[in-house]
Amino acid sequence: MKKVFALIEKELAKFAQLSFFEFLRNKSINPIQRLSFALFVIVYGDLNKFVWLEEPIVNPIQDIVNKQIPEEENHWIWFLKNLDYLDFNQFLNFTDSLKFNLSDQTLIFRQTIYELYWRTFQVNPIYKLVAIKSIKSISNIFFSITARVTQELKVFTNREYPYFGNPHLLAENDHSVHSYQTKEFIASMHLAEDIHKQACELVNKIFELFTALIDMLVNFAEEYKIKQLLTKSFGGSDYAQLPLSVLLM
Repeated sequence: MKKVFALIEKELAKFAQLSFFEFLRNKSINPIQRLSFALFVIVYGDLNKFVWLEEPIVNPIQDIVNKQIPEEENHWIWFLKNLDYLDFNQFLNFTDSLKFNLSDQTLIFRQTIYELYWRTFQVNPIYKLVAIKSIKSISNIFFSITARVTQELKVFTNREYPYFGNPHLLAENDHSVHSYQTKEFIASMHLAEDIHKQACELVNKIFELFTALIDMLVNFAEEYKIKQLLTKSFGGSDYAQLPLSVLLM
């Protein structure tokens, strides 16, 4: 399993160099503009409950998989709070939101979930764990950078942004799969050659999927016409308190 972990770290190093993360770090761009990708929704809840969860527990690896599922189940509430705190609810009504999330523009998000479902449904728990480890590694880079953006925004809004901010990052790092004992146990596992090969193929596929997804996000965030929306009067919105230099940078 150590070789699989090494592959994840190798792919993660390449992933961290994607232009999306350069975009997020660019302080010359309005922090709200940098977070405009939040309009996209990718739902892991069904994967957790209906694909990765398996009961009764059949082996120690499935036990590790099962333990991380309740740790994730309330994160979607943070996501909804972020949309509200960013005032994105002002931009789309429910019908338009559904159209957006079912449009060709968001197809890659649905395809990513379908692909993960197909590759991890009713399989050896090793593959579920490899998928979770890969995604959590990606999430750690993602949230470590978005947390900095939310701190910039907090200076002007005095709001905490739990999903893209520090609360989510801290929660992710505190999950049981990251405990010393769990990591040592997983790393000590010896995989048969065929399982090792398929696990590595899964790692490569997941990074391929998320690279395509991230590339689409940066294109959207750069092109999204949020300036016009931000300069509207929202009747008491925190954005009304932002200096024009921040709104229009």
